[in-house]
Amino acid sequence: MPSCRALRFERNANTRSGLRLSKAKEIMSDSDSKLIHVESGPPPEEHELQLVVPVATSNSEIPSLDSTPKLSKRNSSERSLPLRSYSKWSPTEQGATLVWRDLCVYTNVGGSGRGMKRIINNSTGAIQPGTLMALMGSSGSGKTTLMSTLAFRQPAGTVVQGDILINGRRIGPFMHRISGYVYQDDLFIGSLTVLEHLNFMAHLRLDRRVSREERRLIINELLERTGLLSAAQTRIGSGDDKKVLSGGERKRLAFAVELLNNPVILFCDEPTTGLDSFSAQQLVATLYELAQKGTTILCTIHQPSSQLFDNFNNVMLLADGRVAFTGSPQHALSFFANHGYYCPEAYNPADFLIGVLATDPGYEQASQRSAQHLCDQFAVSSAAKQRDMLVNLEIHMAQTGNFPYDTEVESFRGVPWYKRFHVVWLRATLTLFRDPTIQWMRFVQKIAMAFIIGACFAGTTVPNQLGVQAVQGAVFIMISENTYHPMYSVLNLFPQGFPLFMRETRSGLYSAAQYYIANILALLPGMIIEPFLFVTICYWLTGLRSTFYAFGITAICVVLVMNVATACGCFFSTAFNSVPLAMAYLVPLDYIFMITSGIFIQISSLPVAFWWTQFLSWMLYANETMTIAQWSGVQNITCFEESADLPCFHTGQDVLDKYSFNEDNVARNLLALVGLFFGFHLLGYYCLWRRARKV
Repeated sequence: MPSCRALRFERNANTRSGLRLSKAKEIMSDSDSKLIHVESGPPPEEHELQLVVPVATSNSEIPSLDSTPKLSKRNSSERSLPLRSYSKWSPTEQGATLVWRDLCVYTNVGGSGRGMKRIINNSTGAIQPGTLMALMGSSGSGKTTLMSTLAFRQPAGTVVQGDILINGRRIGPFMHRISGYVYQDDLFIGSLTVLEHLNFMAHLRLDRRVSREERRLIINELLERTGLLSAAQTRIGSGDDKKVLSGGERKRLAFAVELLNNPVILFCDEPTTGLDSFSAQQLVATLYELAQKGTTILCTIHQPSSQLFDNFNNVMLLADGRVAFTGSPQHALSFFANHGYYCPEAYNPADFLIGVLATDPGYEQASQRSAQHLCDQFAVSSAAKQRDMLVNLEIHMAQTGNFPYDTEVESFRGVPWYKRFHVVWLRATLTLFRDPTIQWMRFVQKIAMAFIIGACFAGTTVPNQLGVQAVQGAVFIMISENTYHPMYSVLNLFPQGFPLFMRETRSGLYSAAQYYIANILALLPGMIIEPFLFVTICYWLTGLRSTFYAFGITAICVVLVMNVATACGCFFSTAFNSVPLAMAYLVPLDYIFMITSGIFIQISSLPVAFWWTQFLSWMLYANETMTIAQWSGVQNITCFEESADLPCFHTGQDVLDKYSFNEDNVARNLLALVGLFFGFHLLGYYCLWRRARKV
């Protein structure tokens, strides 16, 4: 039996390919006449889209095509929806009618901005409330680009020409509130549970007047509707955890998030990708039930099964950015059959339709001519004319209507900025607390290094000539230990969260400033506790100067050094797209800061070309301040032998003079460290803000 199926599949595929090639030859032979020949077929009414009023179709109205599989009655567009009133703009009450006319979308080629490539070519379409429409086509046909443009979520640098209206109003940022968008790839914070993630999203998406009890009821209802009630306390995970959500559960969680604000129109980008057949069938059935309640749903889908294809009310087929057909799946098969493309029996209709429009390797030009011919035929069909009637009506009402558009939009009360900031900060803090590799392992590592350094320098920091070198070495080690590791450890902080940040920022959940400051404040407690524990252990083990002033100044400097180094790492983290690229630019800068720290070269002897580097070196500021704390006021440094070639340090002032340090610079150095901390963070925020503008 498997071999018979394989033979039949090969025969059907060969038949389809032969039909396509022969049809392409006919088109090429008639191309000189420049006339569109419409083949004889059934009356045009049988291909009309049921967009304005329900039209009941009977078996006698549809031609009997033995090679065309019969689809379920479920695919008909019959539904009893009330006519929309044009006296006010209220998608929540009347449903969302989305139309677009002569839509062209261009994108940059290579990101240079000089060359533009047209992705969508004069597309026109409409989708009404209660409709589940599938947007189909071969890879590269423009499905995702068209849907993201209709949802007002197109990438930065995209040029859009044409009209896009929802209930007669041009789309705008308000689409983020009244619509939902389920992306193909699911992005979550793996350390959160399902319930925590929904709680965070509910605080950001819902109206501020929604009470805590109402919010809890909404979340519980969504968990029950999406089948996630039993997994509410399960962590989402990143794939490495023992107990995480499955692919189907993650997709259902993404749907639950988008349904929080009860959108009137829902966009889904490849919702069945990565799911098994049973999970995919359940998901599409859920979408169908949601559409039956009045939600407008448009989703791209790739190679759906016959059973999945049967669930869609309408289908839009794209070929190289052009519309090849719009209507019910049954009418799509009839339209293709009337133009010479018959779907074989026991063949998946979705695969057949996509295959006809796809480009065959080795026959690119013939395949493209064949697909473009179908687009031309549909453009003059009665179904396209009826579609244009609805589109023109919506545009006419938009131009002549005299009713307020902003009543419903302005009635929404968004969450105040401080609550958004609190939610983002709480989520970042919870992530740091639960990820042992970010904070707890650093604590353990820092304490271990404090004991190792203290043990190495124990008994060497005595007030003699050898002790001078030991003290300066201990000071430099404490500075470098709290510079390099913290700086490089945060290089992956923002690149790792960039995709989720860009997606949520594009949806208007929070701003770049709220995101950046919240993440920095989440890091701040660790950036204070960690260096303080380190200096407390290391300072007394090394036997440095045992005065409260010296210890306090040293502790303040070490804490500031770690925070400035972290701020520098955050700046490079947001300035570059990847960690390797950030490290490539950061390493040379580290060498400059290390050379100008004052331990390797006298600052007064720096070349003129590098004189400015000392003002950016936090290692110099910290080294000078900590050295002053150790040697200021010291008068009795033991000197065993003194010669002209090897003079002795008799007092602490001699040590300070050796390194060109000045006791009056303590306050200046501490203020400089604080200034560098805020300066690097301002640069980091600026880079993040520029990245947010590009999404």
